[in-house]
Amino acid sequence: MSSTTQFDGIYHGLSRENGKFRVAASGMAWKGVDTEGVVAMNANSIKWAQWIRVARNFQLRIGIKELQQTTRKESFDGFQREDHDRLATLLKNHFGVTLETREISLKGWNWGLTDFQGQDLVFTSSDRTAFELPLQNVANSNITGKTEVSLEFSNPASTTKSKGAVDEMVEIRFYISGTQSKLKGADAGSGEEDNEEEEIGAAQVFHDMVKEKASLDQVSDDIIMLFEEVLVLTPRGRYDVVMFKDFLRLRGKTYDYKILFSKIARLFLLPKDDQHVLFIFGLSEPLRQGQTGYQYLVMQFNREEEIEAQLNMTDEEIANYDKLHKNYECPTYEVVSSLFRALAQKKIIGSGSFQSREGHPGIKANLKAVQGDLFMLEKYIFFVSKQPTLIELSDVHQAIFSRVGASMGAAAARTFDLKIVTKSGPEYTFSSINKEEHEPTESYFKDKKVRIKNEMVPDADLLMAAVGDDDEDMASIDSDDSAPRGKPARTGPVDEEDSEDDEDFQASSSDEGSPSESDSSEGGADTASDASGDRDFAKKKKKTKGKDKEKGASSKKAKKGEDDDEDGSGDDKPKKKAAPKPKKKKSNDEMDVDDKPKPKKSEEAHQKRCDGRRRGTAEA
Repeated sequence: MSSTTQFDGIYHGLSRENGKFRVAASGMAWKGVDTEGVVAMNANSIKWAQWIRVARNFQLRIGIKELQQTTRKESFDGFQREDHDRLATLLKNHFGVTLETREISLKGWNWGLTDFQGQDLVFTSSDRTAFELPLQNVANSNITGKTEVSLEFSNPASTTKSKGAVDEMVEIRFYISGTQSKLKGADAGSGEEDNEEEEIGAAQVFHDMVKEKASLDQVSDDIIMLFEEVLVLTPRGRYDVVMFKDFLRLRGKTYDYKILFSKIARLFLLPKDDQHVLFIFGLSEPLRQGQTGYQYLVMQFNREEEIEAQLNMTDEEIANYDKLHKNYECPTYEVVSSLFRALAQKKIIGSGSFQSREGHPGIKANLKAVQGDLFMLEKYIFFVSKQPTLIELSDVHQAIFSRVGASMGAAAARTFDLKIVTKSGPEYTFSSINKEEHEPTESYFKDKKVRIKNEMVPDADLLMAAVGDDDEDMASIDSDDSAPRGKPARTGPVDEEDSEDDEDFQASSSDEGSPSESDSSEGGADTASDASGDRDFAKKKKKTKGKDKEKGASSKKAKKGEDDDEDGSGDDKPKKKAAPKPKKKKSNDEMDVDDKPKPKKSEEAHQKRCDGRRRGTAEA
């Protein structure tokens, strides 16, 4: 046997790079073919070895003891079945280690037991390993409800993607029911209380263990800066923003996120109004919260809120970053944006030169049913809402202005719609934009050399449409005057006036009964009540009936003239017609009161009028 034994076609860990594996008395080593990367293992550090059936044939797993008395695991795939005996002999002779064969569960069950073995989470089914999860790649652990724990993964070396790597697991969920007993801590009080047990959900225990093993809670020495209770609009809530050198953490009451700075694609700093500033950073991979993905995270800061901060970094470390300072004493949003710009190594995109009619860089608009702020930037159109939408100006094919409203009435004259047609296909229609913003928005697109199409209806046509609607409304009001419900309000005062002036009409209408006090209160009071505020409406209806009254009065005058000629009192007719009209606009109680002196009439006419009133009152 030679001093060195070599195996070809071997892979290290999860890498797709092919390499060579060599075993000698001094140790073992793997060397890649493409990158020529080397993984060496000293003979004195090799403590155990396992032989496992995997997707890429067979795997040799080696346990390495490090200086801190911890064990590191290295795995190599691609061995053939016939290599088992030769490897077992080499390990036994050179390192005194027995090659252990580990069985894998092939049943495909999705229920079993979980076990934390070093830096791995092992899921076993029927006492056999079903799969293993490397906890160092766990980015987030979230507990939903009381029984479900979600683990999200991110590859720390994702910036240098392997050749041909297209698929990867990004999330796995565990349903863990029941409770577990846990001893109370020593801080609970006396020794008797220390021995007491408390029931805690098994899912919560699993969640805490994952956070501990995955080092999701970093030690305070590694924290560069901590911002407490930052208002995050998307996803909604207040989070503690913990800044590290390579990533940041968002710690909320329910969710806890880990975001690598290498995943940040864009940074925006936009003034929302005179009091608030929005800091937005876009991600190359959406942040998931259940089934919802968030491409952009929106933070809101108060302009006047200031902070005194000192970074937990040495002067030498600060010198490696651009525009980063040791101490800050300025508004909070400036400190946050400065740290993001330095650590993520991205430029911050500002509001640009666009200004609305009120001097703001954004205008209010709606995208479908969502209301937000539409910012016209130098290279982007950014709609900031619960679900922000970013449109690149280079992708805009055409901007269409239109005015759409209900029946093209007054509401349409106050707003307009902006439709953005992109070259890539999607179209975005922003509605309910104030009419005053049309001119600066159109000037913005002209400056950016964007094609503009104007489909807005002229104001004159809108005004005519609005006038047409008003005419229809007036026609409907006039038609209501002929409705039966208007009769009680009209017959009360009109018949009373006629009863004073026309004796023949009073006599002919006595068969049906003249209106009594109760009739006038039920009809007139309901229609023109002071409490309901409809008196003016009732007055308006009375005015529209003037023509009908004039027609009725002309016929009455013809009859009345004959009677008055007999009595010799025809000259008093104009005075009698003018006197009652102002009285009709008073309250209902005054309708049946005659407090003004009436002209003298013949005794025969007076007797007929009194008989008619008494007969109507009796019938009522």
